[in-house]
Parts: sequence; C-alpha cells; structure tokens
Amino acid sequence: MNVIGVGLGLIGGSMLLGLKKHYPNARFLGIDSKETHVKAAIDLNIISAEAEEEDFKTADLIIVSIPVDKAAGVISDYLNRIGAHTLIIDRGSTKEELCKALENHPKRHQFLAAHPIAGNEFSGPTAAIDHLFDHKTMIICEIEKTDPKLQNLALECFSKMNMKLRFMNPKAHNKHMAYVSHLSHISSFMLGKTVIDKEEDERNIFDLAGSGFESTVRLAKSNPKTWVPIFKQNKTFVIEALSEYISNLEHFKDDLLKDNYDGLDTKITNTNRVKEILEGIHN
Repeated sequence: MNVIGVGLGLIGGSMLLGLKKHYPNARFLGIDSKETHVKAAIDLNIISAEAEEEDFKTADLIIVSIPVDKAAGVISDYLNRIGAHTLIIDRGSTKEELCKALENHPKRHQFLAAHPIAGNEFSGPTAAIDHLFDHKTMIICEIEKTDPKLQNLALECFSKMNMKLRFMNPKAHNKHMAYVSHLSHISSFMLGKTVIDKEEDERNIFDLAGSGFESTVRLAKSNPKTWVPIFKQNKTFVIEALSEYISNLEHFKDDLLKDNYDGLDTKITNTNRVKEILEGIHN
C-alpha cells in the first residue's frame, strides 16, 4: 500500500505512525508547506521521503491534514490528479463547507470526510505519536457518497487503529463540534487572555497559578493558524454556543451579586453530572 500524508503535524504525523504499526510493508511519503516539517518527518521515520507528483497517481491513500480554510481547494486539486483507485481522507474540524464545495466534483466518490476526535495543544512532526487515535472516535460524514471499495479501505484502517466510528451529516457534525470542541478552545483562549491582561499589574496571578489554571488554559497554546479558520467556517454554530455560554456566565455572576449561594450550589451540583457522562463515554 502507498500512503501519502499531506500535512505532517500532530494529526497527520500521528495518523501515519498509527498506520505504520499495522501496515509495516506499506510505503509512507509526505508533503508539508514547511520544508522543516518534511525533514523532521523523515528524520523521525514518519515518512521515508517527500512525495513527488507521480506518487499521487499511484497512491492508495492520501490523508489531508491541513487548515480547514485550505482543505477544499487542495482536495479538489488532488482529486483532479489522482488515479482511479486512490482514496483521499481529510481530518478537519469543520465539515459543512468542505462537503458542499466537493459535492459536485466528478471524483467525489474518491473522497471521505472524516474527523478524528483526538489531539492536544502541541504541533509539528515532533508531536506525533503512534497511539494518538487508540480508542478515540472517528466521525465520518456522508459515507454513502464514497465508493464502497474505498469505504472498506478507510474502515479497515480505522479499525486497525482501534478507533470508534460515528456517522453523521456535516451540519450536525459542525453543531456538535461547536459545543464540545470549539467552545472549549475559546474558553481556554479567553481565560488565558484575561489573566495575561493582568500580568503587568498583578504578577502574583502567575506566581500563584496551580494545576487547575494550567489544565484549563492548556488549549490556549493551540495554533491560531489552525483555529481561526475553524471559528470562521463554523461561525453560526460557534456564535450559538458562545451565546449560551455567555448567558450561563451572566447568570453565575448575577447569583454572586445577589448572594444567591444556594443557586450557585444547585448549578455546580447539576454540572457535576458531567463526570458520570464522561466516564460513560470512556468506558
């Protein structure tokens, strides 16, 4: 099997490493907008060499892991250039705009819209790990539009990487991601900003910050080149999620202003149920 990774950062690199464990005889190549990433991916044995033009015509699988605002144009271009038996998989965090952009492409059946629910705040090939997707969820959108034989190739790869599969339409995907992923990043970014804005006058905030603060702002280390395009493409649902979040914050503030500590207790107690929900998901 010939595999090409387009984008060799955390997600793209980890997916290639995960596949290498199960396809040791496959040939892994890659390209990246940063030449340093290509060199690092070769040095780390994520890929054996940089992909050439001819390699795209003979590839069995192309995994596209690039910012979402670039994905539609890049994937459309590759669909024009690939062989008849090549499958292209994307792994972006937004799907509605991408799927609409590709819906009428003559080779739409050679594309699979996918999104692995995995990652961390690090980036680049050095962040890639071969077990990143173990027991993680892979969301697949519009699988019925992908050629059945190519579907089987993708599902086999995901199964070998021990991933759980969820199927949904692109709009539902974007709405769910706005609440459980995109809002989490915004919260982390803005908490970090709130504290940084106080840094000059109140250095003790950072001196006294503990593990709770550190874990909450972990996502604030994420790359804006990745996340601003996500917020842009999912603007409608992100604003919806933000409006509800801000409303809850205002109610919390109002309870404090009115000394309504019983109300705060009730809110926090009800929210503690999230522990049971998450434990159920991971078991």
